[in-house]
Amino acid sequence: MRSAGTAVESAASFGEEASGPRVNRVAITASITCATIMQGVDTTIANVALPHIQGSFSCSQDQIAWVVTSYIVAAAIMTPLTGWLAGRLGIKWVFFSSVVGFTIASALCGAAATLIQLVLYRVLQGLCGAALVPLSQSVLLRSNPPERHGRAMAIWGIGTMLGPIIGPCLGGWLTDNFTWRWVFLINLPVGVLCALGIVVFIHDDRHGHRDRFDFFGFGTLSIAVGAVQMMLDRGELKDWFGSTEIWVEATVAALCFYLFVVHTATTSASSFLNRSMLKDANFTAGIILMFFVGIILNGTMVLLPTMMQVLMNYPVVTAGFVMAPRGIGTLISMILVARIIGKIDTRIIIFCGLALTAASLWQMTGFSLYMDMRLLLISGTLQGIGLGFVFTPLSVAAFSTLSRTHLTQGTAIFSLMRNIGGSVGVSIVEALFVENTQVIHSSLIQHIRPDNPLARAPYLGARYSLSDVHGVAALNAEVTRQAQMIAYINDFYFMGIMILLTLPLILLLRRPRAAAKGPAVALD
Repeated sequence: MRSAGTAVESAASFGEEASGPRVNRVAITASITCATIMQGVDTTIANVALPHIQGSFSCSQDQIAWVVTSYIVAAAIMTPLTGWLAGRLGIKWVFFSSVVGFTIASALCGAAATLIQLVLYRVLQGLCGAALVPLSQSVLLRSNPPERHGRAMAIWGIGTMLGPIIGPCLGGWLTDNFTWRWVFLINLPVGVLCALGIVVFIHDDRHGHRDRFDFFGFGTLSIAVGAVQMMLDRGELKDWFGSTEIWVEATVAALCFYLFVVHTATTSASSFLNRSMLKDANFTAGIILMFFVGIILNGTMVLLPTMMQVLMNYPVVTAGFVMAPRGIGTLISMILVARIIGKIDTRIIIFCGLALTAASLWQMTGFSLYMDMRLLLISGTLQGIGLGFVFTPLSVAAFSTLSRTHLTQGTAIFSLMRNIGGSVGVSIVEALFVENTQVIHSSLIQHIRPDNPLARAPYLGARYSLSDVHGVAALNAEVTRQAQMIAYINDFYFMGIMILLTLPLILLLRRPRAAAKGPAVALD
């Protein structure tokens, strides 16, 4: 906990920003929303371009997955440092440095000559972009009085949710009309504008006294997250616990996580994970729910573009634009949430959002290789609306009872859980997809044999044959397609069940207290 003097300084800073001119608020909101969208877009913009990047670098499926997961993991590991850096250097300059670093890393990604270079630059991009989401949320909370927090979080939520959703659409268009390198180079003009807005409109809030950083806690958590991600990414390739490598990674993850929990629970020193925050029921339930929202958001964003391009032969630009209804659905729900956030219990809104998301995943379990585009568009729109109903009210509920002295730290942990959920979700659904494809392929192929009447003409197509090499190859390819489609459906079932299991967590949330009128004050 900070000293009383620091709390007074924070209160003065908060009150000064919250009572600033309206034009300043608009300019600040525009600048940080652009930065948030830019960061969010880059979590998914490369998804639809992955087949093109894979062909460009001649790499395997598991290798190309690191283009996505390396970014998310780097962002997750760096997020806990955000609060401490903001306290030491000031929100303005950490925000500015993050935007500049993110823009430079984007340029390097666009110029990468090998897959290793691209992955390393994506790591740098994730490290620099980690602070953008929590700091943008913190700046908006500080620059608006409590009675405007619902509307401010709705605007912030639009940027946070729209980024990952419009990423595939923009990435498909850029890849189809230019090259995959433009999915990274597009960040350059946006980054320059954001940096200028931050320098001009955001005030420096650095103070002399700040808590020292808990590097031991940060180190153990970072190693644990990295080891878990390595285990999930390489588990299917290495036959899980039949491999020494997976055992080592699992042991390192378990040991480091244990040390982190014990250290956080027993140390008296200040930490980026303040124990008092975990005593807040709203905040604790909020970050757990956000973990699962991250799984659903990133899991579907990775699965659908590949499914459309590989199994349904959609051109890359079509696959990108089919994802657009998610953005439209999210925009509609965000606008609606901004109008009802103070009038309806946020727990009811969150429940409706999770229910709509589960319904969209149930619709996705009806996908087939021969469906038209309509089911993709309807389920995508419904999921966008559902996630939009969850994100903003959940942000408001999670921070409604949290002390203002913990806002920056709280927003960092909130974003950390979303990033970890996203990275773990991508790895889990990809691992399940690969494993289920193999199992289902074996199950289907055992029925295709000469003594089966259905495996002969006229039931078997002319191009398929059990006696010709080319016919057998064509038949095996079709069985693989069918097995992959069933594996996708199983992933959608898995995510739908996961959403339903999180519904009881809503009962842990308390109704946010009514916002007081007048300037805000910091609480000890």
